Amino acid sequence: MKQPTATLLVRDLPPPATGFTVEVISDYRAFLGLESSWNDLVHRAGIDHPFLTHEWVRTWWQCFGSGKTLHIITVQRGGELVAIAPMMLSKERIYGLNVRLLEFIYNKYTERFDFIVARDAPESYRQIWSSVVRQRHLWDAIRLCQLPPGSRTLEEIPKLASEDGFLTGLWHSGDVPYLRLAGSWDSYFQSLRSKRRSNLRRRLKGLNGVGLVAHEVVRSGGQLQTALEDGLRIEAASWKGDEGTAIRCSPEVREFYKRMAEIAAHRGWLLLDFLTLNGRRIAFDYCLCFGGKQYLLKTSYDPLFAQYSPYHLLFSMVLQRAFEAGLEEFDFLGVNDDWKLEWTRETRPHQWLYVFPHGFRAHLIYGIKFRILPRLKELRIEGRKSKTEETEDRG
Repeated sequence: MKQPTATLLVRDLPPPATGFTVEVISDYRAFLGLESSWNDLVHRAGIDHPFLTHEWVRTWWQCFGSGKTLHIITVQRGGELVAIAPMMLSKERIYGLNVRLLEFIYNKYTERFDFIVARDAPESYRQIWSSVVRQRHLWDAIRLCQLPPGSRTLEEIPKLASEDGFLTGLWHSGDVPYLRLAGSWDSYFQSLRSKRRSNLRRRLKGLNGVGLVAHEVVRSGGQLQTALEDGLRIEAASWKGDEGTAIRCSPEVREFYKRMAEIAAHRGWLLLDFLTLNGRRIAFDYCLCFGGKQYLLKTSYDPLFAQYSPYHLLFSMVLQRAFEAGLEEFDFLGVNDDWKLEWTRETRPHQWLYVFPHGFRAHLIYGIKFRILPRLKELRIEGRKSKTEETEDRG
């Protein structure tokens, strides 16, 4: 993949508060040189997911960074790295307007993101915000996507922005299902609805009547690329291939998951799971294990075997292994699809934080995003409710 054009390391910011050193990194090679200290900061900050590791962000940038500019703010105190704001500058049309965005190094393939802050949180955030304001000539709006509950960013940035007269808005992007892996697999399985357990047993029995069913796990080694290609083939054979959303349909996305698999295998994070029938792979998922938790990135199954719900059968085996491995949580990622909620009722809300300066264009975008569209949504809900009540009254 062609690397995005590098620019220079910015070192001409006004001096920060006593004891702090702030830099803005826009050079790709300088970003690469941060790997060791970046990952050490992720560890010290207690981040328990892989989406803020240097490996993930670097791979993302290699595959999706074309046309964008790195804008990574680092904060040091007494020579120690205490915070990183992994951001980039991009351009996008929003409600018909051309907008220069300062945003996370993010797209829909990154499930969770944030600033990385290990210590001195209030002052570290103030240093990040001061740097952002000093670079105000570079952006029209700030967009910080997929912030998890409990993020200090959701508290500190709106407060600092408000103090300086900026508008802020929060958009609820969705609820992410997860399962705490407390107790044993057997006790958890027995807690599922009896119909759910019965369906799984019946479908496994039916598939066993066709041939030998097995659970295959690929974590590394010479078979890794073949296994990944098999998984992508299964995904492309499903409805995702028909709709053009399968990984194989985009060279950039395919390269991203391929590179990430190689890195994750080397780090010991990778789990490629397959359900096999007489040695044929008929269902697939792509997971990462990180910080005592398992993260589900991709799932699929061969539609020829849809009557047996092969991915549900595979997932029961994946979840059983997670219990037995002593993991503390299984994170389904993505949206709260019905099939996920058959395994858990727990979800985490995620938010997108927007910051706008004063000005006509910014106020127009803010008004559409946080006033007009929410009101239209309320009116649609009220309309559907009134129509339902009217139908019931007639009945």
